[in-house]
Amino acid sequence: MTSTDFAPPSDPPAPDLVFMREALDLARQAGSLGEVPVGALVVQDGVVIGRGFNRPIAASDASAHAEIMALRAAGQHVGNYRLPGCTLYVTLEPCAMCAGAIMHARIERVVFGAADPKTGACGSVVDLFGEARLNHHATVAGGVLADDSAQLLRSFFAARRTRSDLA
Repeated sequence: MTSTDFAPPSDPPAPDLVFMREALDLARQAGSLGEVPVGALVVQDGVVIGRGFNRPIAASDASAHAEIMALRAAGQHVGNYRLPGCTLYVTLEPCAMCAGAIMHARIERVVFGAADPKTGACGSVVDLFGEARLNHHATVAGGVLADDSAQLLRSFFAARRTRSDLA
């Protein structure tokens, strides 16, 4: 049993759609810079307090995933690394590194778009939020605007393959 429902919500709450669309805009920004197009934001009481997109190439930093960047910005905003009561929106299922950071930040809820069958830590490969031995458990909802998120990734990697074929 996993902590995540991968079936796209039949009728996701309107705020989830609004914030996921903003995360998709951030993902597009990452893609335009040659980074894998993943975007994330942290929301507290309906207000965005942290935004981020993938930057590991530009930052020469393996930890510069969208979720980490959004958590860092939110922590700076509130003056604390703990973010109880917040929701993290991300266009791709978080990996184990990001899931760990989300837990340490005490994020209450994670909403993601596309599942990640290679590194997903919300049920695709492992389910860290469903692991009873860990001390913090965010609720997780997957599949919000999943097709849009997945298409953005497919297009990015297709273009990358085409460029490498031409080289």
